[in-house]
Amino acid sequence: MTREELLNRTDFLAHFMNDNRLETLRRVLGNRTRYLTVCLENVFYSQNASAVVRSCDAFGIQEIRVVENKTYFRPNRDIVRGSDKWVDIHRYRDTSSVIADLRKEGYRIVATSPHWGGFTPQNFDVSRGKFALFFGTERQGISEEVRHAADAFICIPMYGFVESLNLSVCAATLLHTLTERIRTEVEEWHLTEEEQEPIFYRWICRSLRNHRSILARYIPDWKAREAEISLSNHL
Repeated sequence: MTREELLNRTDFLAHFMNDNRLETLRRVLGNRTRYLTVCLENVFYSQNASAVVRSCDAFGIQEIRVVENKTYFRPNRDIVRGSDKWVDIHRYRDTSSVIADLRKEGYRIVATSPHWGGFTPQNFDVSRGKFALFFGTERQGISEEVRHAADAFICIPMYGFVESLNLSVCAATLLHTLTERIRTEVEEWHLTEEEQEPIFYRWICRSLRNHRSILARYIPDWKAREAEISLSNHL
């Protein structure tokens, strides 16, 4: 689908949306970022991974990468509460693939661990460039592969007897502090206009249960099947 086709379909579908809903979508999208992305490496408990997805939505993080070579991520509907519709989840079969993709996209690899020292969310340098925050399994933490690939380590200071927090609590704590600092210390943390356009289109489609039938009326009949294929690829 060309950019012109994307914008035309978006404008057409927008006529079937409530103005307040459209304004909400635009407002939320204006606060989205890919400057920070989250990586979940074989998180065993679906409730933990689902809570991280919900936190990403709450703090404006648009993308999550999920490694599934040992466990399969299946969102817990009672916990995500629909937040997985608004966050892009990319699935990987192994850790090396996600690290390779992140390197190509210019991300720093930042591993979360209470055992390897490193930075805290208060003194980690968010201004040096975009970064990917890795969370490992509940018991073993990050893999050796992530540890060796990491450009930096980050942990939450502890002052009690416990050595670590629940994964979802740890993620929410880190994401809250880091996203607040990104918004105040980094100039270009927003999504560009071109990055926002396909997301806005997908969000409108996910807000309209009958978007396919609506588009079928807009697109000539001989293109209807092509439209279905295109939509399934985007959604």
